Amino acid sequence: MTRTFTAAVHQEDDWYVARCLELDVASQGETLDEALTNLREAVEVYLDEVENPAIETTPLVTSFQVGRAA
Repeated sequence: MTRTFTAAVHQEDDWYVARCLELDVASQGETLDEALTNLREAVEVYLDEVENPAIETTPLVTSFQVGRAA
């Protein structure tokens, strides 16, 4: 069975950190593609090893604007 998950990615120095929003799983990589590949592998391992994984509902992810720059 194929399931779609949501990843949030941010950059920390020279690394990209990817976090699955539905699971408590994260990974990193030197490129965006590497971080997402590593996250996919980490989620697969997590789902294989955890008997009844707690999968949260996919959150609504959106953007918004503020009147001035931080």
